[in-house]
Amino acid sequence: MDRTAARPLVIVSAFAASLLIGLLVMLWALGGARGVTTPAAIGGPFQLTDQSGATVTDRSLQGRPTLIFFGFTHCPDVCPTSLFEMSEVLRAMGKDADRVNAYFISVDPERDNASTMKDYLSSFDPHLKGLTGDPAAVAKVTSEYRVYFKKVPLKDGDYTMDHTALVYLMDRDGKFVAPFNLNRTPEEAAADLKHYL
Repeated sequence: MDRTAARPLVIVSAFAASLLIGLLVMLWALGGARGVTTPAAIGGPFQLTDQSGATVTDRSLQGRPTLIFFGFTHCPDVCPTSLFEMSEVLRAMGKDADRVNAYFISVDPERDNASTMKDYLSSFDPHLKGLTGDPAAVAKVTSEYRVYFKKVPLKDGDYTMDHTALVYLMDRDGKFVAPFNLNRTPEEAAADLKHYL
């Protein structure tokens, strides 16, 4: 077969492969492919500080299901919306919210110290803890959780952060389960979360 005749076959094969990969990624992201082995583990050792100055590590996840969201306090829309939705789920949990870990981990350690996180989180459910650390500690946890983030300069000399906007659901052993779906009523999300208590 000459190269000209083989080219359409190569293009069709590449397209089919990309469709298959895209389907698997979508299934995983929607929690429908929990049995599919992921190429890289999500989660691992970390050490950060919460808004009250207490140390939080990966061992803090043990014994409770955990929701984790990565963002930053200067985020204009996605972060406050996601944290509000997480707060609504925690409210819908009632007393069971005391049996869940909920963490907001900053990807902007330059601006987000413990005091800043405390002020910011005062607008959300009190179960939410804000975690931060020095740039090396933040780089480690974002690497462990496969979180994308990038500093983006703005015209006025300030900057914003591009970042992954998933809510991670970890089980009682601190193992990744799936992205947690907030696109439903708080009561439905709370009922789902209660299965992991």
